[in-house]
Amino acid sequence: MTIIFYILLLFIIIAAIIAVETRYLLSAVICVGAIGFGASLMFLFLRAPDIAITQIVVEVLGLIILIRACLSRELTFISGDREFFAVVVSAVIIFAIFLAGIKVLDTLPDFGTAIFAEVPDTASQTYIGEGLEKTGAANIVASVILDFRAYDTLGEATVLFTSIIGATVILRKKSKKLLEDPE
Repeated sequence: MTIIFYILLLFIIIAAIIAVETRYLLSAVICVGAIGFGASLMFLFLRAPDIAITQIVVEVLGLIILIRACLSRELTFISGDREFFAVVVSAVIIFAIFLAGIKVLDTLPDFGTAIFAEVPDTASQTYIGEGLEKTGAANIVASVILDFRAYDTLGEATVLFTSIIGATVILRKKSKKLLEDPE
């Protein structure tokens, strides 16, 4: 199991080196996106799906913004002449991400099974056992999200809201100055 973790870490390091060393801006942006998706796979591997979902959403919106900025700065045309090495490396990286994703999904428990059934002193057991008396909320999910993990939920909501607002501002058709211009 730790081998997959180290493979993902190696993939992230290689993508970071390529992002720093490449001459093309669009290639650097794509490598930064690969780093983010590798990090989200690592979060899934570490059993933090809420952080992984937030990472994926921010990564997708960030990639949209950065790719739009790159395409407006430089004209990038894809020709039919591609280097064989670049195609092979791309295929190997995609295959490695696919295998890592499959392995991460295999480590997740089946839906509806208790992960920590044999260990009674876990956070989930505390939430279930003491949630009603400590929070007064009849809905255990609401009590966990809004009482026990309120700051975490607020942070995730802030990150998602900020990234959506940023993408909306960047991707709108005309700027506010152009709309107010009388010409």
